Amino acid sequence: MLKKFADRFALISFAVLAVCVIGYGSWKAAAAEAEINVPPLDSSADAAVAENGFSVEVLINGAATPEYAARGRRYVEALENAEYELRIQNPTGSRVAVALSVDGLNTIDARHTSAWDAHKWVIEPYGTIHVRGWQMSSENARRFYFTTERDSYAAKLGQAANLGVISAVFFREQSRPITIMPVTPAQPKPRYDKEQDKGAPTTNSRAESAPAQGGTLDAAKPRSVQPYPPPDDESAATGIGRSVRNDVQWIKMDLDPRPAGEVTIRYEYRAALVRLGIIPREYPRPNVLDRRERAQGFEPKYCPVP
Repeated sequence: MLKKFADRFALISFAVLAVCVIGYGSWKAAAAEAEINVPPLDSSADAAVAENGFSVEVLINGAATPEYAARGRRYVEALENAEYELRIQNPTGSRVAVALSVDGLNTIDARHTSAWDAHKWVIEPYGTIHVRGWQMSSENARRFYFTTERDSYAAKLGQAANLGVISAVFFREQSRPITIMPVTPAQPKPRYDKEQDKGAPTTNSRAESAPAQGGTLDAAKPRSVQPYPPPDDESAATGIGRSVRNDVQWIKMDLDPRPAGEVTIRYEYRAALVRLGIIPREYPRPNVLDRRERAQGFEPKYCPVP
């Protein structure tokens, strides 16, 4: 798993060790100080998450985007070309690991796997982490930004079947003590390297995760995907943006096999949210100049009776 120095991941079940990565992040020391704003949802999985208090927010320019609860999901409005980050909070007194994917790709190694097999970010008790982009190496990440499907990172990798969704699955660390060991995971096959950035670290063990900003588990081979419509230029997706410094390190953890919570967020441009009925359609306001142009000095009748 990956760990950011204020945020860490948890291990996976069956006492299987997981490699985590630690990254720089922000950590709130008290549960009372943690801002947890999770609207009630219809699905049983999200209801459990809401009860446990796990929170995932989409931030643009440091501000949380409004969320719309509908169809058992959360929806947020994507702003074209805007950079964004994900703020993830752990309201519990246990360290947790979170498998985090954007557009169906793990944010650590860009693979599509099960949540259990995914590399994970680590979050300390009552901690908060900020994931700002795709982790390209132990030192650098590439920023998330809203773009078209055709320009998305997933489309560049030929994996555009799950665009428009952000998913986080949380696993608690098992109570048994763990030993942090220096681990150098094997490097994955070369990914999209337009700026010659290296891919995020991975390992060959059954389950692996990373502390601080996040941890990760070993990724399984991608499954075959059924035919789907090709990417278009109208729908929102996430691109691979500018390079930023983001130091992480790998650690081994032991996770509870049962997920502690799951949060799913769908994002779309405003026009799509309107078509889906998530937000009301906006009607144009009356144009003042048009009204004035239609003004008349006299009506063709007598004065009205008040």
